[in-house]
Amino acid sequence: MKATTAGYNRAQPQDGDDAPSEGRTKGKKRFVLLKRILTLGFFILVAVLFYMLAKKLDWQEVMTTLREYRPQTLLLAAAVTLLSYLVYSAFDLLGRLYSGHHLPARQILPLTFVCYAFNLNLGSWVGSIAFRYRLYSRLGLDNGQITKVLSFSLLTNWLGYILLAGVVFAMRLVELPEGWKIGTDTLQLIGFGLVAAGVGYLLACRFSKRRTWTLRGKDISLPSLRLALAQAALGAANWALMALVVAVLLPKVGYPTILGVLLISSIAGAITHIPAGLGVIEAIFIAMLSHQVSKGGILAALIGYRFIYFLLPLVIATVIYLVLEARAKKLRQKNIETKKTVAERDTSQNA
Repeated sequence: MKATTAGYNRAQPQDGDDAPSEGRTKGKKRFVLLKRILTLGFFILVAVLFYMLAKKLDWQEVMTTLREYRPQTLLLAAAVTLLSYLVYSAFDLLGRLYSGHHLPARQILPLTFVCYAFNLNLGSWVGSIAFRYRLYSRLGLDNGQITKVLSFSLLTNWLGYILLAGVVFAMRLVELPEGWKIGTDTLQLIGFGLVAAGVGYLLACRFSKRRTWTLRGKDISLPSLRLALAQAALGAANWALMALVVAVLLPKVGYPTILGVLLISSIAGAITHIPAGLGVIEAIFIAMLSHQVSKGGILAALIGYRFIYFLLPLVIATVIYLVLEARAKKLRQKNIETKKTVAERDTSQNA
């Protein structure tokens, strides 16, 4: 009887065994709920702020400013936009080096262009994630390789943001309106923290002895310092070019200020998960720059920016996507044959 009882006791969970697991689950649910509440609250706040600003706008001034843009100005903004998209598309060329796949650049660049355009207009779940998995898998990459390319691209984008925003804020290049609770000193401290985080990543890529970690069954590896520096350069360049498009359309405000405001408004848009940051970017630009330029002039510049940087590339990307889908089967077969040829060549060389 004693043996039976002992076996029974060992087989049964002891009091409190499930408590940590249940506690973690409840904590996670509370965190998700709190995040949703804060996101909804921020979204409502931005919507109310933008509504109040829109009521006070001189819409006649907005239309007049839009009509007064010279063709040369719009063409220059379009050229900078094209350069920005090319820079972003190069993110996935770095991802090719990181993941080790062998797709040619002529397939990668248009694919990434499509992903970026849909990402900006419809959100990262559609552009960065769904379109990459769809198009790369059609070209012959497996899920592991696609995940590496995707994660490396996201890291490139935000590493560039962290370093560029850190430098801009630390150097006090953003002119904040008087009376703002987040003053220039606080923004400068945030800048120092961002620079430290970015430099910390670069130092880890150079000096860390451990190069690979496993997270949820996926291996995460640090790139070489050279590859990490390329990440930082391309990521920062893309953000700088985005701001330059706005600066071309809003020449009355200095470029460093526009860059700083764009960086602030972009992170606010990312927090709210609003596709294209619609309303968020406008509200923050107007709130931060209305002491320098008329609200109508600011909104006109942002309408031009949205058309040139968001909508026009989306139309082009839609056409490119249809072409990629039509040619995907043929390209996939060609890529498989190329992969076999490379593998046979490597085998013969090793032999």
